[in-house]
Amino acid sequence: MSTLYLDIFSGISGDMFIGALLDLGVEFSRLEAELAKLGLDEFRLRTSRQQRAQISGTKFDVHLLERAGKAAAYAQSAGGEKSHQKQSHSHSHSQGDSQDSAGAHKHVESEHDHQHEHDHQHEHDHQHEHDHEHGRSFGDIRELIQRSGLSDWVKGKAVAIFERLAVAEGKVHGRPKEDVHFHEVGAVDSIVDVVGACIALELLGCPTVLAAPVVEGTGWIYCAHGRFPLPAPATLEVLAARGVSISQCDEAQELVTPTGAAILAELAESFRPLRDLRVQRVGYGLGTRENRTRPNVLRVLLGEETSENAAGGLDWERDTVTLLETSLDDANPEVLGSFVEKALVQGALDVFYTPIQMKKNRPGVQLSVLCAEADADRFCELVLRETTAFGVRRQSWERRKLAREFRTVRTRFGDVTVKLGLLNGQVVQAAPEYESCRRVADASRVPLKQVYEEARINLAL
Repeated sequence: MSTLYLDIFSGISGDMFIGALLDLGVEFSRLEAELAKLGLDEFRLRTSRQQRAQISGTKFDVHLLERAGKAAAYAQSAGGEKSHQKQSHSHSHSQGDSQDSAGAHKHVESEHDHQHEHDHQHEHDHQHEHDHEHGRSFGDIRELIQRSGLSDWVKGKAVAIFERLAVAEGKVHGRPKEDVHFHEVGAVDSIVDVVGACIALELLGCPTVLAAPVVEGTGWIYCAHGRFPLPAPATLEVLAARGVSISQCDEAQELVTPTGAAILAELAESFRPLRDLRVQRVGYGLGTRENRTRPNVLRVLLGEETSENAAGGLDWERDTVTLLETSLDDANPEVLGSFVEKALVQGALDVFYTPIQMKKNRPGVQLSVLCAEADADRFCELVLRETTAFGVRRQSWERRKLAREFRTVRTRFGDVTVKLGLLNGQVVQAAPEYESCRRVADASRVPLKQVYEEARINLAL
């Protein structure tokens, strides 16, 4: 399966993500056709080739048409004119001339790549399809997406991204997610950014998404909350909820927008430096401004993950998991037993104890939890809440795994499921599944080990 690596050395926003995928080769016409399924006619899309710090890439923009001037704007675009006098939207776009989806227009620029949902303003007193004073609620956006003609995969991912934003905004404002009303993030352009990001990823074949460690700028932003240091409140809440680590660089600008953070939190499976990726294509999505210390560019790499043993012809699977450990000398065994049950039910890959000797010659146990990287913080919290631990050690482990396949084997007692482990297409491990064997043994009233033996004998390899 292909892998998409997001090299977010200069941050991420929704339009930069879409621009980068267009630069990889996603067809603009197909993206435009899919976005039309939202049933919104208040926007045009445009894309152009530009440069940031002499890096050439794709700039993607959402060009909004004001309700009052919509008909005139369409007439102008049909005549090929380049005059759009009415102020559009505070969503920022690229400077200079570029083509939209039906003609050419100029758009009044803002100073930043994106304004925040809490900093949404118009210079004219007029209405869109929705009330900008209150914006769209999370429920409104969810309904808009779900009733569209988009694929189930796109609908699910887009709603999940907006839900992350709603939860984050709700926490900032102290209200439930259903009561959150978006302004900029709820506006048409940002709906297009979120839904368009999911569509573009689907058009790319739904690759596995990995991301570099998140880098944000320094400084301050101005919003309805007041003057806040970066990261912005919603951005910080979105990344914190996913357990994503954040570092700051010396660029005195916002680099990660709330929409960009939510896209990362929902789509990226892990955050780590680039490792063992056989790169096939590279794309660049451009932001608006010229940064001082680094190009305002999102670089994306599309390729296949490899391992150092690929040259040897081994086709094993590979992933990274997190090992959590803590040493305990005062834990009630019954509490530990309960912890194991809870951790396994909540998705831990494995939980086990190891007898150890601790300080002052006390016998103790080392509690170990193996889990996915994205779940590490959640299980750290579980250990601290449910045991007597005061701290948890953690480290990442790389794994090599056999490709797995399940086969049904017919025995005289009944059908049994057997798990096979394959390396380069050859079966090197075979293990009857316990639950399957137990059910057959109980139904036939025979010893469990007899069912295991029958399954192994009747397995034709």
